[in-house]
Amino acid sequence: MAKDMIVIKGAREHNLKGVDVELPRDKLIVLTGVSGSGKSSLAFDTLYAEGQRRYVESLSAYARQFLGQMEKPKIDLIEGLSPAIAIEQKSASKNPRSTVGTVTEIYDYLRLLYARVGLQHCHQCGRPVASQTAQQMVDRVLNIPPRSRFLILAPVVSQRKGEYKDIFAEAKAEGFVRVRVDGEIRNLDEEIKLNKKVKHTIEVVVDRLIMPDRAEAESRRLDAEGGAGFAASGAGTEWDGFVTRLTDSVEQALRVGEGTIIIALQDSDEWLMSESNTCLACGISFPELSPQMFSFNSPQGACPTCTGLGTHLEIDPALLVPNEALSIHEGAVTYWGEMRKKKDSWGYRSLLSIAAHYGIDLDAPWATLTQDQRDGLLLGSGKQKLRFAWENESGSRGEFFRPWEGIAAEIRRRFMQTGSESQREFYVQYMSEQPCPDCHGARLRPQSLAVKVDQASIQEVCAKHIEAAYQWAEQLAHPGSTLTPTQLEIVGDVLKEIRERLNFLRNVGLHYLTLERAAPTLSGGEAQRIRLASQIGSGLVGVMYILDEPSIGLHQRDNRKLLNSLLRLRDLGNTLVVVEHDLETMQAADWMVDFGPGAGIKGGEVVVAGPPQVIAAHPTSLTGAYLSGRLEIAIPGLRRVAQSGWLCIEGATLNNLRDVSIQFPLGTFIAITGVSGSGKSSLITETLYPALANRLNKAQLKPGPYRLLEGIEVLDKVIEIDQQPIGRTPRSNPATYVKLFDILRQLFAETAEAKLRGYEPGRFSFNVKGGRCEACEGNGEIKIDMQFLADVWVRCDECKGKRYNRETLQVKYKGKSIADVLDMDVQTALEFFDNVPRVRRILQTLQDVGLEYIKLGQPATTLSGGEAQRVKLAKELARVATGRTIYILDEPTTGLHFADVQHLLTVLHRLVEAGNTVVVIEHNLDVIKTADWIVDMGPEGGDGGGIVVACGTPEEVALVEESHTGRFLRDLLVEK
Repeated sequence: MAKDMIVIKGAREHNLKGVDVELPRDKLIVLTGVSGSGKSSLAFDTLYAEGQRRYVESLSAYARQFLGQMEKPKIDLIEGLSPAIAIEQKSASKNPRSTVGTVTEIYDYLRLLYARVGLQHCHQCGRPVASQTAQQMVDRVLNIPPRSRFLILAPVVSQRKGEYKDIFAEAKAEGFVRVRVDGEIRNLDEEIKLNKKVKHTIEVVVDRLIMPDRAEAESRRLDAEGGAGFAASGAGTEWDGFVTRLTDSVEQALRVGEGTIIIALQDSDEWLMSESNTCLACGISFPELSPQMFSFNSPQGACPTCTGLGTHLEIDPALLVPNEALSIHEGAVTYWGEMRKKKDSWGYRSLLSIAAHYGIDLDAPWATLTQDQRDGLLLGSGKQKLRFAWENESGSRGEFFRPWEGIAAEIRRRFMQTGSESQREFYVQYMSEQPCPDCHGARLRPQSLAVKVDQASIQEVCAKHIEAAYQWAEQLAHPGSTLTPTQLEIVGDVLKEIRERLNFLRNVGLHYLTLERAAPTLSGGEAQRIRLASQIGSGLVGVMYILDEPSIGLHQRDNRKLLNSLLRLRDLGNTLVVVEHDLETMQAADWMVDFGPGAGIKGGEVVVAGPPQVIAAHPTSLTGAYLSGRLEIAIPGLRRVAQSGWLCIEGATLNNLRDVSIQFPLGTFIAITGVSGSGKSSLITETLYPALANRLNKAQLKPGPYRLLEGIEVLDKVIEIDQQPIGRTPRSNPATYVKLFDILRQLFAETAEAKLRGYEPGRFSFNVKGGRCEACEGNGEIKIDMQFLADVWVRCDECKGKRYNRETLQVKYKGKSIADVLDMDVQTALEFFDNVPRVRRILQTLQDVGLEYIKLGQPATTLSGGEAQRVKLAKELARVATGRTIYILDEPTTGLHFADVQHLLTVLHRLVEAGNTVVVIEHNLDVIKTADWIVDMGPEGGDGGGIVVACGTPEEVALVEESHTGRFLRDLLVEK
C-alpha cells in the first residue's frame, strides 16, 4: 500500500456494491453523484464510522463498556485511515444558551479579556469604582433604619463544589457559632453534611445586631446626666459601645472574608462591600473581576430575572386576538373561542359583567374597541373591584365584588400552575418570546455589563457583526489603543486568539453574523461553516475531515472564501473528503469520485475517479457531462408574467430590513436571492409567510413588523416547506409523514391471514403496543445514554431492527411482511404496488422530487435537511391542488446533483403551470436563471443589507451593476 493513499476495499454499506477505491491523502477530495448514489454511505457511514470505531477502541475499558455495541461498517479493508472528524450539515445546538460566541469559544476569550483588563463602572451612576475602607463600611451600616435587624457575614466559599468540613471546623475553633450555607443559617455545633458534587456558597456569621435608635440613646444619656454619675456614664456609652462593636465585627469579617463582607438585612436585601471595588457615590461594592462574572451560564454573571436566557415568555396580544375584524361573540379572543355559543356558561356571565363595567359591545369588531376597553379585558382592573352577578339553576340570584385579573394574568397563572405538558403547550400558543425586561436581552447582571474595555461592554462587542468585532479587536491589539503597554502584555495572547477566530469566521462567509446570535437560529450551512472555522482555528494536522456540502447557503460571491479556507485546512497537512454538488468546488478539487450511475439500487458504484478533468472527459459520467458542458439546465425561452395580479407587502422592518416594500407577481416562479445575511429569510420566512398564514390559514404566528399586505384575495392558502426534521426519533419516517403508512396498514389488515388472526390495522403500527417489538418499543433501535458523549442508537437485538414482533411479521402481503415493505426504497415499492393506485400516487410524488432511493421506513433522524424538505414537498404534491396556493421553499436544492435539480425544477414549474405561485430562497444559479421573477436583496449582509437591490426578470436583474447576483447571472445569460 502506498503511504500516501487511503485504500478502501469491498465497501457495502447501504447501497454500495463492494466499492474498491483509493483516495490520496492530504488532498481536497470531492465525492459527487446523484442523490442516493452512495456518496454519504462511503463518506459518513464507512470512512467516518470506521474512524470513530477505531478511536473508541483506543479508549479505556471503562469507556468502551458503554460503546461496545458500535458496529463495524460493512467493508473488507480500510488502510491508511487518519483520525476522522465529521462536520455535517445538521443545525447547531438546540440549547437556547448556545450562541455563535460560545460555540466558537470566542466568548470564552472575551470573558478572560474583560476579567483581566476591564474597567468596572457603577451600574447605577456610571462612575468608575474605587476601593472602600473599613470605616466607610461602618459609616454606611450606621445609616440603616433604627431597630433593623441585620447580620454581618464573611464570605469564605462562593459557588464551589466540596464538603468543606475543614472550613466549618476552623470557624468553630475561632469562636464563631453560626454559618450561612446556601442561604440557610446553620449552627456549627451540629454536623453539617454537604454534597461534594454540588456547588455551595458559605458565609461565616460574624455578628447579629439590631440597629439602636441614636436619638433615643442620646435622650437617655441626657436624662441620666442629672442622676448618678455611674448611670450617666453607662448611658453615655450605649451608642458608642454599639459603634465599637460594629467596627470590631466589620474588621473581623474583613479578615475572615479576605477583604469582602456581606451585610444581610431583615428585608432580604444584602449589601456586598469590599476593600477593593466600591462606588463612593452610591456606596455599592463590587466583587473582584473574574471570567465567571461575564458568563450567562453562571449565577455570578447571569441576569437573575431571565437566568441568562435574555428572553422570557410573555402574553402576546397579537396571538390572543389575531383577527381584529371579529367581535368577541364571533371569537376575536381565540382563548375564549366563540362566546355566543357559551351563553349558558359561568364564563359568559362573568364576561357580561366585565363588558358592562367597561362599556364593551360584544358584537362590535375588536378593532373598534378603545385602548382602555382592550386593556381592561387583557390586563384586568388592578385593585378596582367589579360587580359580578350570578344566577343558579333554581333561579336564585346574587352578586359579589372582586378585581378582574385580566386574560393575560389568567393565562400566565394557569401556565405556571399546571403540571400537564399538553396544557402548557395550549397556553404557550398565546405567548411569544420577549426580551428580558431587566437585561433587555443582554443575559448578564447590570454589574457585569458595567465593565468596559475601550468604552464597550462585553454585550456591546457581542452585538457587533463579525466584521465590526474583528476591526474592534484589531484596533485594540495595536500600541496606542486604550490599553496600556502592561495591559497589552497581559492580554496579548487572548487578543490574538480572538482576532484569529473572528478572521476564520470572516473567511467562511459568516461576516454578517453576530457573536450573540443564538445557535438554534442558525441554518445547517451556517452551523457547519462555524464548526469548520473552529477546526481551522484548532490547527490540527494529520486529520481526515469529512464535510457535507459546506457551500450550502452561501452566495457565489462568498464561495471563493470558503474554498480558500478548505485549501488552507488541506495545506496544514489534512485530508478533506467533501460531499459536494457545487461546480466551483468540484473544479478546485485535487481528486473526485463520481458515484452512480443512478440512485438507490441503481447506484452504489464508482463511475469514475480522478482529477476533475478526467471526470469531465468520461463518456458515461453524468457529473462529467455537466462539468464539461455537454449537459446543462436550460434557460426558458419565455418568462411568465403575473397571471392573477400582484401580492404586495409594504414597510417590512424585521432585523436588518430597511422599510422594505416589494411586489410579487402571482402565478409565477419567483427566486429570492442575495448574499448571506442580506435579509432574504427575514423578509420571506419571518415576515411574509407568517403574515399570509395568519390571514389565509387562520394561523396564530407572529410576523415581523410591516405596514400593509395586499393582493391575497386570489390566494386560498400558503404552504412553507422548510428543512426542519420530519421527526426526531427513529420511529418517524417518510411513510408516516406522507400518510402512506395508514394505507399500508389497511392493506395488511385486509389480508386473509390478518383476518384469520383478528388483526386490525393498529396491529401493524409500531407506535402502539400489540404488534410492535416491545424491547425497542417499535423503534428498531435502542438509544444508549452516553453521558459524556452524544447519545448512540444501536440496532435492537430482539427484532434485529425490524420493529415488529414475530407474530406480526408472519402476516404477508404478496409474500412480503410489513417490515419488508418498510425496508423497500421508493423505486422498488413503485414496482411492488404497481396495481394499487392510491399507494402508487403517493410513491410517484416521492420519485418526482428525486427521492426514489430512500426507504419507506428510513428513520427521520438519518434524513438530511434537503431530503426532509423534499419529503414535505412530496406530501404537498400528493394533495388535491387548487391552483391558488403560494408555496415558499428555503434552498430546495440542498443536497441535489445537477440532474436532481433538473427534476426538482420540473416539479416546481409544474406547480406554477397549475396556477400556483412558488417562492424560493436560493443561491443556486441553475434555479435562479429559470425563474420568472427575481427579488435580489443586499447589497451586503448584516447592516450592509436589508434593501431590495434589484427586482425583475433574470435579464433585467443582470443589468443592475450593484447586484452581486446580477453579476454572476450576466455570464450565464450571455452564454444563452
